[in-house]
Amino acid sequence: MTAPTHTVTNQVPPLAGHDVYGTDTALTEAVARHADAARLPEITEELSLLGVAAGSAQAQKWGEEANTYSPVLRTHDRYGNRVDEVDFHPAWHRLLGHAVTAGLTDAWSRPDGHLRRAAGFLVWSQVEAGHGCPVSMTHAAVPALRTDPVLAAEWEPRLGSRVYDPRLVPADAKPGALFGMGMTEKQGGSDVRANTTVARALAEEGAYALTGHKWFCSAPMSDGFLVLAQAPGGLTCFLLPRVLPDGTRNVFAIQRLKDKLGNRSNASSEVEFRDTWARRVGEEGRGVATIIEMVAATRLDCALGSAALMRQAVAQAVHHATYRSAFGGPLIDKPLMRNVLADLALESEAATTTALRLAAAHDADTEQERHFRRLAVAVTKFWVTKRCPAVAAEALECLGGNGYVEESGMPRIFRESPLNSVWEGSGNVQALDVLRVLGREPLAVNAFLTEVGLARGADHRLDAAVKDLLTELGDLDGVEVRARRIVERMALVLQGSLLVRFAPPAVADAFCASRLGGDWGATFGTLPAGLDLPAVLTRATPAAP
Repeated sequence: MTAPTHTVTNQVPPLAGHDVYGTDTALTEAVARHADAARLPEITEELSLLGVAAGSAQAQKWGEEANTYSPVLRTHDRYGNRVDEVDFHPAWHRLLGHAVTAGLTDAWSRPDGHLRRAAGFLVWSQVEAGHGCPVSMTHAAVPALRTDPVLAAEWEPRLGSRVYDPRLVPADAKPGALFGMGMTEKQGGSDVRANTTVARALAEEGAYALTGHKWFCSAPMSDGFLVLAQAPGGLTCFLLPRVLPDGTRNVFAIQRLKDKLGNRSNASSEVEFRDTWARRVGEEGRGVATIIEMVAATRLDCALGSAALMRQAVAQAVHHATYRSAFGGPLIDKPLMRNVLADLALESEAATTTALRLAAAHDADTEQERHFRRLAVAVTKFWVTKRCPAVAAEALECLGGNGYVEESGMPRIFRESPLNSVWEGSGNVQALDVLRVLGREPLAVNAFLTEVGLARGADHRLDAAVKDLLTELGDLDGVEVRARRIVERMALVLQGSLLVRFAPPAVADAFCASRLGGDWGATFGTLPAGLDLPAVLTRATPAAP
């Protein structure tokens, strides 16, 4: 018999049983904007199926379980033989299998492939972010492999496969394969040219034996890895298979799994190579140039992953405020809460719109678009990933004490939120990369400014911000100390240009008034008076359960 004190009222129903894609107005509009019109019905159906799966209670349970039961390293079997295996909860395999089946590693072989894959990655990452690491690595490895046509012909069909096979067997015996990456070492970190792993040439053409220690190796259960090592000709990229063609396991000694702040479902590891067999990718001494397109693809995934976390955080906050009553009415009707939620929604929509624009630039792949994304990816990665923790923290607070409890899912989002700013180059690395482009690649600068300039004359605050940016760019003396300031301004004018061109007036006006017009405080919920906040919030509201 239930005691009267246990009667539950004024609690919010779980946000489950909805289409994560179809209820994300900014995302669906971006896909419709950039996709070929003839293919749009097919793309919409594909993404809606994924969105319904992502919004299901079953998928949400998988995400919880994959993070509750973290991967376990087994270095040896019961007899003392070295095995170097990582055991995962079944929920991890279900998440990863669904991602592969949905084509989230298959962007390079189909029309609008990057756009539809980016949208799918943003949708499915809202279920659980950790398994996105091997998904991202596998997707991003393709351009690096294409520097060697023989390797590309062998591996690309496996990486784009829709079949997930977690067995540790030779790659040619599997219907699909996943890739990881090992670039950084403990003595160098982001300075990969300081790597000390040595590559010794073998008699077989293109084959080497690697010896060294990788400080971070992503997804150690993968079938292959792209790694950097010092060959006689300098820093070089290599493909290192986990299992050799004869069925024996390559020397891949996993020393430990990292105990991380978040991203706990994913195994990040330290590994040692001792005469480990690998195949050269590209020319000796061209390792960074070979792997740079992989890095660019994963950096875009960092922005997409952060956009996914922000979207899920905002959806949960708006959902909570819709159903929770306080001080005489629903929270969402309170002017101050509405200001906070609308401010968060602007940040989320700007991130989604920008990330999808960059994905579309991959599909177009013209010279102009290549120059544009050369600069815009680093700018976007810097800014969007840095906004994510602030959005996650504020959205958590919207749920009050309930948001601080694990069952709400918000603590997992918050713990995950700093990762993408660190992964694939921290903020300073991105800012310095932007400075290099500004100083050496005028075509990339022109392409970026041309994109921003497409909104010229549409909003006086945007025009003024662009003018200020051009003044900053006109004086590059002692620029390193101002690098973050410059990149932040570049990101904001890019987002402002996109929203002015593509978002409804209420969204564009609120963004320009706050982010570009100077009428904004140091916290969320400080949007100026006179904006159409209900219109902004309507676009961010997920479907009611």
